[in-house]
Amino acid sequence: MCKDWTPGKFPEGRTASQRLREGIDAGAGGLDAVGLDLTGADLSYGDFSESWFTDAKLVNARLVEAELYRSDAQGADFSGADLTGCSLVRVNLDDAVLRDATLDLANLVKASLCDVDASGASCRGTQFMGASLLGVNLRSADLSNAVFQENSFQVTLDQNTKIEGASGSVFGPAVIVEGDVSRELSGAALGGWIKAKGGDIRVLS
Repeated sequence: MCKDWTPGKFPEGRTASQRLREGIDAGAGGLDAVGLDLTGADLSYGDFSESWFTDAKLVNARLVEAELYRSDAQGADFSGADLTGCSLVRVNLDDAVLRDATLDLANLVKASLCDVDASGASCRGTQFMGASLLGVNLRSADLSNAVFQENSFQVTLDQNTKIEGASGSVFGPAVIVEGDVSRELSGAALGGWIKAKGGDIRVLS
């Protein structure tokens, strides 16, 4: 962390606020925020490289253009959080909640997203290259102009998932939910479904 950086808003909780102040004063190393309640905090533009947000609560928090390189956010709750332009390179997001979060233009290169609930999330222009997407709920998510590159893509999509302009390549299969019916698609069938929704993603076998 950087001593010259100040949060736009400290967490309301005393423990979380104190831990954050201590991290800023230390000026080096990652932040230990394991299990802390950072709800509503504004951590935009902060450098949290190699920090620990495991099981932390970041509901409606702001992390616009924050740096979380190689951090652990397993099981963290980012519901409604704003991570626009955030660097999540090589971040562990397994079991995290990203429901209705904003990740527009975020960088998730080589991030791990296993069993993540990202329903309703906005991922416009998000970079997913090399990220593991296994068991990810992307129902009603906006993936417009997102970029993929040989991603595992074992995700759940529905008729409300937006894929216009999304590009790159993925490995299936994906589960498509349409009304009360769900079906698993891979290969050309998945590619055709994506293309019909305006995406240009090559499905690898």
